Amino acid sequence: MEKQRPDRKEQNFKNLIELIETLRSANGCPWDKKQTSKTMAVCLLEEVYELVDAIESQNSDEICEELGDVLFHIFFIARLFEEKEAFGIDDVFKKITEKMIRRHPHVFGQESATDSSVLRNRWYEIKKNEKNITKTTAILDSVPGKLPALIRAYRISERAARTGFDWDNISEVMQKAEEEWHEFQCALNENTDENTKANVAVEFGDILFTLVNVARFAAIHPETALKESIKKFETRFRAMEMMATQTGRGIDSLSRDEFDTLWESVKRSEE
Repeated sequence: MEKQRPDRKEQNFKNLIELIETLRSANGCPWDKKQTSKTMAVCLLEEVYELVDAIESQNSDEICEELGDVLFHIFFIARLFEEKEAFGIDDVFKKITEKMIRRHPHVFGQESATDSSVLRNRWYEIKKNEKNITKTTAILDSVPGKLPALIRAYRISERAARTGFDWDNISEVMQKAEEEWHEFQCALNENTDENTKANVAVEFGDILFTLVNVARFAAIHPETALKESIKKFETRFRAMEMMATQTGRGIDSLSRDEFDTLWESVKRSEE
Protein backbone atom coordinates (compact mmCIF):
# COMPACT_ATOMS: atom_id res chain seq x y z
CA MET A 1 0.00 0.00 0.00
CA GLU A 2 1.33 3.44 -0.93
CA LYS A 3 2.60 5.45 2.03
CA GLN A 4 0.67 8.69 2.35
CA ARG A 5 2.36 12.08 2.68
CA PRO A 6 1.66 14.02 5.93
CA ASP A 7 -0.48 16.59 4.09
CA ARG A 8 -2.54 13.77 2.52
CA LYS A 9 -3.14 12.22 5.93
CA GLU A 10 -4.17 15.57 7.38
CA GLN A 11 -6.62 16.05 4.51
CA ASN A 12 -8.12 12.59 5.11
CA PHE A 13 -8.62 13.38 8.81
CA LYS A 14 -10.16 16.72 7.88
CA ASN A 15 -12.51 15.03 5.38
CA LEU A 16 -13.71 12.57 8.03
CA ILE A 17 -14.29 15.34 10.57
CA GLU A 18 -16.24 17.41 8.03
CA LEU A 19 -18.28 14.36 7.00
CA ILE A 20 -19.36 13.77 10.61
CA GLU A 21 -20.13 17.46 11.08
CA THR A 22 -22.36 17.30 7.98
CA LEU A 23 -24.15 14.19 9.24
CA ARG A 24 -24.85 15.97 12.54
CA SER A 25 -25.88 19.27 10.95
CA ALA A 26 -29.43 20.59 10.62
CA ASN A 27 -29.67 19.19 7.10
CA GLY A 28 -27.83 16.00 7.97
CA CYS A 29 -28.95 12.44 8.55
CA PRO A 30 -31.95 11.99 10.93
CA TRP A 31 -30.41 8.81 12.38
CA ASP A 32 -27.00 10.39 13.01
CA LYS A 33 -28.54 13.51 14.52
CA LYS A 34 -30.40 11.57 17.22
CA GLN A 35 -27.43 9.48 18.37
CA THR A 36 -25.92 9.90 21.84
CA SER A 37 -22.60 8.81 23.30
CA LYS A 38 -24.36 5.84 24.93
CA THR A 39 -25.97 4.60 21.72
CA MET A 40 -22.72 5.07 19.83
CA ALA A 41 -20.79 3.19 22.51
CA VAL A 42 -22.87 0.09 21.75
CA CYS A 43 -22.19 0.53 18.02
CA LEU A 44 -18.47 1.01 18.70
CA LEU A 45 -18.33 -2.22 20.70
CA GLU A 46 -19.91 -4.12 17.80
CA GLU A 47 -17.44 -2.59 15.35
CA VAL A 48 -14.49 -3.53 17.57
CA TYR A 49 -15.61 -7.16 17.59
CA GLU A 50 -15.92 -7.06 13.79
CA LEU A 51 -12.39 -5.67 13.63
CA VAL A 52 -11.12 -8.50 15.83
CA ASP A 53 -12.75 -11.04 13.48
CA ALA A 54 -11.11 -9.33 10.50
CA ILE A 55 -7.69 -9.38 12.17
CA GLU A 56 -8.06 -13.09 12.91
CA SER A 57 -8.92 -13.71 9.26
CA GLN A 58 -5.75 -11.83 8.24
CA ASN A 59 -7.63 -10.34 5.28
CA SER A 60 -5.97 -6.94 4.70
CA ASP A 61 -8.95 -5.43 2.86
CA GLU A 62 -11.36 -6.43 5.65
CA ILE A 63 -8.99 -5.18 8.35
CA CYS A 64 -8.64 -1.83 6.56
CA GLU A 65 -12.42 -1.48 6.24
CA GLU A 66 -13.13 -2.44 9.86
CA LEU A 67 -10.40 -0.10 11.15
CA GLY A 68 -12.19 2.64 9.24
CA ASP A 69 -15.51 1.75 10.90
CA VAL A 70 -13.92 1.88 14.36
CA LEU A 71 -12.21 5.18 13.54
CA PHE A 72 -15.49 6.66 12.31
CA HIS A 73 -17.23 5.79 15.59
CA ILE A 74 -14.38 7.23 17.68
CA PHE A 75 -14.46 10.50 15.72
CA PHE A 76 -18.26 10.54 15.92
CA ILE A 77 -18.26 10.16 19.72
CA ALA A 78 -15.60 12.87 20.01
CA ARG A 79 -17.85 15.14 17.91
CA LEU A 80 -20.76 14.57 20.32
CA PHE A 81 -18.64 15.81 23.22
CA GLU A 82 -17.31 18.70 21.15
CA GLU A 83 -20.91 19.83 20.61
CA LYS A 84 -21.26 19.91 24.41
CA GLU A 85 -18.03 21.94 24.57
CA ALA A 86 -16.48 19.22 26.75
CA PHE A 87 -13.52 18.38 24.48
CA GLY A 88 -12.70 17.83 20.81
CA ILE A 89 -10.83 15.29 18.73
CA ASP A 90 -7.67 17.44 18.98
CA ASP A 91 -7.79 17.04 22.76
CA VAL A 92 -8.04 13.26 22.30
CA PHE A 93 -4.94 13.25 20.06
CA LYS A 94 -3.04 15.46 22.51
CA LYS A 95 -3.91 13.43 25.61
CA ILE A 96 -3.05 10.03 24.14
CA THR A 97 0.25 11.31 22.72
CA GLU A 98 1.26 12.82 26.07
CA LYS A 99 0.21 9.66 27.91
CA MET A 100 2.22 7.33 25.66
CA ILE A 101 5.31 9.55 26.01
CA ARG A 102 4.96 9.47 29.83
CA ARG A 103 4.54 5.71 29.86
CA HIS A 104 7.60 5.08 27.68
CA PRO A 105 10.39 6.82 29.62
CA HIS A 106 12.80 4.19 28.26
CA VAL A 107 12.08 5.52 24.76
CA PHE A 108 11.39 9.23 25.27
CA GLY A 109 13.28 9.77 28.53
CA GLN A 110 16.48 8.83 30.32
CA GLU A 111 15.41 5.43 31.67
CA SER A 112 16.63 2.20 30.13
CA ALA A 113 14.93 -1.19 30.14
CA THR A 114 14.98 -4.20 27.87
CA ASP A 115 13.11 -6.87 29.85
CA SER A 116 9.38 -6.94 29.06
CA SER A 117 8.38 -7.82 32.66
CA VAL A 118 10.32 -4.82 33.98
CA LEU A 119 8.66 -2.60 31.39
CA ARG A 120 5.21 -3.87 32.30
CA ASN A 121 5.75 -3.24 36.02
CA ARG A 122 7.06 0.25 35.25
CA TRP A 123 4.00 0.88 33.05
CA TYR A 124 1.65 0.12 35.94
CA GLU A 125 3.68 2.22 38.37
CA ILE A 126 3.38 5.20 36.04
CA LYS A 127 -0.32 4.48 35.56
CA LYS A 128 -0.88 4.39 39.34
CA ASN A 129 0.78 7.77 39.73
CA GLU A 130 -1.23 9.25 36.87
CA LYS A 131 -4.52 8.11 38.32
CA ASN A 132 -3.60 9.07 41.88
CA ILE A 133 -3.98 5.50 43.06
CA THR A 134 -3.09 5.29 46.75
CA LYS A 135 -2.85 2.46 49.26
CA THR A 136 -6.51 3.06 50.16
CA THR A 137 -7.62 2.66 46.53
CA ALA A 138 -9.04 -0.77 45.69
CA ILE A 139 -6.68 -2.66 43.38
CA LEU A 140 -9.48 -4.16 41.30
CA ASP A 141 -11.26 -0.86 40.63
CA SER A 142 -9.19 -0.39 37.47
CA VAL A 143 -10.83 -3.40 35.80
CA PRO A 144 -13.94 -2.27 33.85
CA GLY A 145 -17.12 -3.95 35.07
CA LYS A 146 -18.60 -4.27 31.59
CA LEU A 147 -15.81 -6.42 30.14
CA PRO A 148 -16.88 -9.87 28.90
CA ALA A 149 -16.64 -12.31 31.82
CA LEU A 150 -13.69 -14.32 30.49
CA ILE A 151 -11.58 -11.24 29.77
CA ARG A 152 -12.55 -9.67 33.09
CA ALA A 153 -11.58 -12.84 34.98
CA TYR A 154 -8.16 -12.69 33.33
CA ARG A 155 -7.69 -9.01 34.20
CA ILE A 156 -8.91 -9.49 37.78
CA SER A 157 -6.47 -12.38 38.22
CA GLU A 158 -3.63 -10.29 36.78
CA ARG A 159 -4.30 -7.39 39.14
CA ALA A 160 -4.56 -9.65 42.19
CA ALA A 161 -1.37 -11.52 41.25
CA ARG A 162 0.50 -8.24 41.00
CA THR A 163 0.06 -7.79 44.77
CA GLY A 164 1.65 -11.18 45.45
CA PHE A 165 -1.67 -13.01 45.95
CA ASP A 166 -0.93 -15.85 43.56
CA TRP A 167 0.13 -19.46 43.20
CA ASP A 168 3.85 -20.25 42.96
CA ASN A 169 3.64 -22.25 39.74
CA ILE A 170 1.26 -23.70 37.16
CA SER A 171 1.21 -27.12 38.87
CA GLU A 172 -0.42 -25.57 41.93
CA VAL A 173 -3.08 -23.89 39.80
CA MET A 174 -3.81 -27.13 37.94
CA GLN A 175 -4.16 -28.93 41.27
CA LYS A 176 -6.62 -26.23 42.35
CA ALA A 177 -8.56 -26.78 39.09
CA GLU A 178 -8.83 -30.49 39.93
CA GLU A 179 -10.14 -29.59 43.40
CA GLU A 180 -12.73 -27.26 41.90
CA TRP A 181 -13.79 -30.02 39.46
CA HIS A 182 -14.30 -32.42 42.39
CA GLU A 183 -16.37 -29.81 44.27
CA PHE A 184 -18.49 -29.30 41.13
CA GLN A 185 -19.11 -33.06 40.86
CA CYS A 186 -20.15 -33.19 44.52
CA ALA A 187 -22.56 -30.29 44.00
CA LEU A 188 -24.09 -32.09 41.00
CA ASN A 189 -24.72 -35.21 43.07
CA GLU A 190 -26.72 -33.31 45.69
CA ASN A 191 -30.50 -32.81 45.59
CA THR A 192 -31.67 -30.63 42.70
CA ASP A 193 -33.61 -27.95 44.56
CA GLU A 194 -33.19 -24.29 43.62
CA ASN A 195 -30.53 -23.62 46.27
CA THR A 196 -28.49 -26.59 45.07
CA LYS A 197 -28.74 -25.47 41.44
CA ALA A 198 -27.37 -22.07 42.43
CA ASN A 199 -24.49 -23.80 44.21
CA VAL A 200 -23.77 -25.92 41.13
CA ALA A 201 -23.53 -22.74 39.03
CA VAL A 202 -21.11 -21.18 41.52
CA GLU A 203 -18.92 -24.30 41.55
CA PHE A 204 -18.87 -24.36 37.76
CA GLY A 205 -17.87 -20.69 37.76
CA ASP A 206 -15.02 -21.54 40.14
CA ILE A 207 -13.73 -24.09 37.61
CA LEU A 208 -13.77 -21.51 34.82
CA PHE A 209 -12.07 -18.88 36.98
CA THR A 210 -9.32 -21.30 38.00
CA LEU A 211 -8.79 -22.39 34.39
CA VAL A 212 -8.36 -18.73 33.47
CA ASN A 213 -5.46 -18.69 35.91
CA VAL A 214 -4.04 -21.86 34.38
CA ALA A 215 -4.05 -20.00 31.06
CA ARG A 216 -2.37 -17.00 32.66
CA PHE A 217 0.46 -19.14 34.03
CA ALA A 218 0.81 -20.81 30.61
CA ALA A 219 1.04 -17.35 28.99
CA ILE A 220 -2.14 -18.03 27.01
CA HIS A 221 -5.02 -15.57 26.80
CA PRO A 222 -8.20 -17.58 27.60
CA GLU A 223 -10.37 -15.49 25.29
CA THR A 224 -8.11 -16.18 22.31
CA ALA A 225 -7.78 -19.87 23.20
CA LEU A 226 -11.55 -20.31 23.53
CA LYS A 227 -12.21 -18.52 20.24
CA GLU A 228 -9.78 -20.85 18.47
CA SER A 229 -11.48 -23.90 20.00
CA ILE A 230 -14.91 -22.60 18.96
CA LYS A 231 -13.61 -22.01 15.43
CA LYS A 232 -12.18 -25.55 15.30
CA PHE A 233 -15.48 -27.07 16.51
CA GLU A 234 -17.47 -24.94 14.08
CA THR A 235 -15.29 -26.02 11.15
CA ARG A 236 -15.60 -29.70 12.08
CA PHE A 237 -19.36 -29.50 12.65
CA ARG A 238 -19.91 -27.79 9.29
CA ALA A 239 -17.84 -30.51 7.62
CA MET A 240 -19.97 -33.20 9.31
CA GLU A 241 -23.13 -31.45 8.18
CA MET A 242 -21.84 -31.39 4.59
CA MET A 243 -20.89 -35.07 4.71
CA ALA A 244 -24.34 -35.98 6.03
CA THR A 245 -26.01 -33.91 3.31
CA GLN A 246 -23.98 -35.72 0.63
CA THR A 247 -25.56 -39.00 1.76
CA GLY A 248 -29.04 -37.49 1.55
CA ARG A 249 -29.41 -37.20 5.33
CA GLY A 250 -30.06 -34.25 7.59
CA ILE A 251 -27.53 -33.95 10.39
CA ASP A 252 -30.30 -33.92 12.97
CA SER A 253 -31.35 -37.43 11.84
CA LEU A 254 -28.02 -39.08 12.70
CA SER A 255 -27.58 -41.53 15.54
CA ARG A 256 -24.92 -41.06 18.20
CA ASP A 257 -22.75 -43.73 16.59
CA GLU A 258 -23.07 -42.03 13.19
CA PHE A 259 -22.09 -38.71 14.76
CA ASP A 260 -18.99 -40.32 16.29
CA THR A 261 -18.04 -41.91 12.95
CA LEU A 262 -18.39 -38.62 11.04
CA TRP A 263 -16.53 -36.69 13.74
CA GLU A 264 -13.57 -39.08 13.59
CA SER A 265 -13.63 -38.93 9.80
CA VAL A 266 -13.43 -35.14 9.86
CA LYS A 267 -10.55 -35.22 12.33
CA ARG A 268 -8.64 -37.68 10.14
CA SER A 269 -9.18 -35.48 7.08
CA GLU A 270 -7.55 -32.58 8.96
CA GLU A 271 -4.45 -34.65 9.54
